[in-house]
Amino acid sequence: MNEKEFLSYEASGVNIDANDRMVERISRSVASTHGPRVIGLENGFAGLFRLDYDEKLFKRNYRSPVLVACTDGVGTKILIAQQMGRYDTVGIDLVAMSVNDMIVQGAEPLFFLDYLAVNKLEPEVIAQMVESVAAGCRMADCALIGGETAEMPDLYSKDEYDMAGFAVGVVERDRIITGKLVQKGDIILGLASSGIHSNGFSLVRNICFKKQKLKITDKIAELANRQLGEVLLEPTRIYVKSIVKLLGGYKVKKVVHGMAHITGGGLVGNIPRILPADCNAVLNTNAWPVPEIFQYLQQAGPVENEEMFRVFNMGIGFVLIVAPDFADAISAKLTRYGERVYRIGTVTAGTKKVILK
Repeated sequence: MNEKEFLSYEASGVNIDANDRMVERISRSVASTHGPRVIGLENGFAGLFRLDYDEKLFKRNYRSPVLVACTDGVGTKILIAQQMGRYDTVGIDLVAMSVNDMIVQGAEPLFFLDYLAVNKLEPEVIAQMVESVAAGCRMADCALIGGETAEMPDLYSKDEYDMAGFAVGVVERDRIITGKLVQKGDIILGLASSGIHSNGFSLVRNICFKKQKLKITDKIAELANRQLGEVLLEPTRIYVKSIVKLLGGYKVKKVVHGMAHITGGGLVGNIPRILPADCNAVLNTNAWPVPEIFQYLQQAGPVENEEMFRVFNMGIGFVLIVAPDFADAISAKLTRYGERVYRIGTVTAGTKKVILK
């Protein structure tokens, strides 16, 4: 009589022991993002975060708090990371995509959660991913209080993975920024991007790999002879600390009338989201330097100028629309906080459009 052959979870492609090793490996990176409002809960099923905190040294209480939530992924930029075999940058992108959206409303990010889906759980690789998420959280002054790693060999092929992120923040109800204060004569300020950020990579891949037949390791003369993959994986700039600090300096006056995170849709697609129905945003496209990567992509495509501005940030990753009397002061403050600031346009009468000049 034949003995029974018992099946196991590991034989089906899921390794519980590897998961336990991964959790142990990432614990220090996760803890590095925790401040006094995170409540420790060993072996808990959820993360705990105090909204108000009464201790004198770290006191931070709210009068009329409104929670703000965002979720996003990294898009097909993740395919570039997979080709490069790099796991130490896209976690920053993941955090940036949510927290940069959140601060548009004037909110302060509080905490972040991540979701990683992989073919095979390799503790060293997952640790690099989570460490990059933790790095992004430190840049955004928010706590990484939880996450999930799913090992799904039937859904993802070898070396394939995907990521999603979820952020929660808070803003005082009377300090929510919606764009309703934007008016004709306001000044439009642009903060420099770090490169492509995390939008438009389907077009990037089409240009570089299908049209130009490039390899991810090729060095491109027009990009200072840097490796293509290195340039494409430049992490999204996180604007949280600068914007939160700026807004904290205007506790009474509402001098920032509107803000926009320049993601999919570019400047022409995102700025109208905060314009009144009777206003246009007129942008001077000579007011800031367009990074080399965009110049290269436009020529290598080739891609029409209008399409470039509709897909990519073109060097401006975040926009503020401010009261004209405060534009110089706000520019100076943001420069001190480490941003490259450009006066890129004005608000005029119109029909909720962006006009490029």
